[in-house]
Amino acid sequence: MVKKKTTASAKALAKKAKTAGKERYILRLYVAGMTPKSSQAIMNITQVCKDHLKGRYNLRVIDIYQQPALAQGEQIIAVPTLIKKLPLPLRRFIGNMVDREKILVGLDLKPQKSK
Repeated sequence: MVKKKTTASAKALAKKAKTAGKERYILRLYVAGMTPKSSQAIMNITQVCKDHLKGRYNLRVIDIYQQPALAQGEQIIAVPTLIKKLPLPLRRFIGNMVDREKILVGLDLKPQKSK
């Protein structure tokens, strides 16, 4: 049996996730400057958070031009990219976050419609 090592940062994120018995969302939005796509992604994900995660989210917007090391560490290959770190499972979304339904399903805030 192989045990996975848990890093200090992962433990810290997990601790942040447990607040008042509700799951706390840790989100990172990677953008490239203030392009129209970046601005739209910021607006869209901020609105989703305000509407569905009020008081239980941490959204950090990271400009890859200003902090390229952070983007490299997360292996960002396209922007805008949203990463849901917690609650698990980790998920990635690429684009301007305009498809609200897809974002809500991906964040596990809404059940997926059966086809």
